[in-house]
Amino acid sequence: MGHEIDGVWYPRVTKILDIKSKPALDNFFKEMGSFESAEEVKNKSAEEGSLVHEVAQKLLTGRDVEIPLELTSAMQDLLLFNEERKMVLDPEHIERQIWSRSHRYAGTVDALAIIDGKFGVLDIKTSPGFYPEYNLQTAAYMQALQEYEIKKTLALTRPIETRWILRINQHKYCARCRATLREKGGRKKVKNSRLKSVSPCPEAEHEWGEIEGDIELKEFPYYYRDAKAFLAAKTLWEWENDYWLKQVGYLR
Repeated sequence: MGHEIDGVWYPRVTKILDIKSKPALDNFFKEMGSFESAEEVKNKSAEEGSLVHEVAQKLLTGRDVEIPLELTSAMQDLLLFNEERKMVLDPEHIERQIWSRSHRYAGTVDALAIIDGKFGVLDIKTSPGFYPEYNLQTAAYMQALQEYEIKKTLALTRPIETRWILRINQHKYCARCRATLREKGGRKKVKNSRLKSVSPCPEAEHEWGEIEGDIELKEFPYYYRDAKAFLAAKTLWEWENDYWLKQVGYLR
């Protein structure tokens, strides 16, 4: 639910963002058919996502790491991708706790990195696409990292200038219709190609190829509007959880 810093409890950024509607997650729960099945897949997906974070962070900071067989394609493509993009992750700022004293929230930054000469927040996701809550999450981190206390605590030698989301995914393509097959959390998800010139195969007739990596990096340099939206979400979250927040002394 949160972090305790100097004896003071701070809610987590990701917990605050539970207040925001997530249509993709809602559709996932509907497709799974039962809460139990959805929770099982979600928990397993979270474990797999943590493993991706750990392996990717070690690879991108030059540390020795044994790549699990099931992540070989994604990690090989990540290394090839980084030969071109030259992302430099600061080993001292991997999975680093940050907080905002001014707005009272906390979180854990995946990494601080230098890309294209700029220094900023790098957040790693294992999703098939980019979702709006990612922008709110990273804006909250950027906003906290502007505060003097955090910059001093982390001993930052230069200001945080921007933020990126690094998406690390992998899937198989159908050789016949170019549909994609994504396996995560024990769940197989087939998505038809958007090519209008290709008709989708019947489910049993797909010809799946080898697993391929899917790596994408996006920069979101302007964070003020997203930070404002995050603080609005935080106000709503506090209103929704007013009773128990008063019990823990967060609200009075």
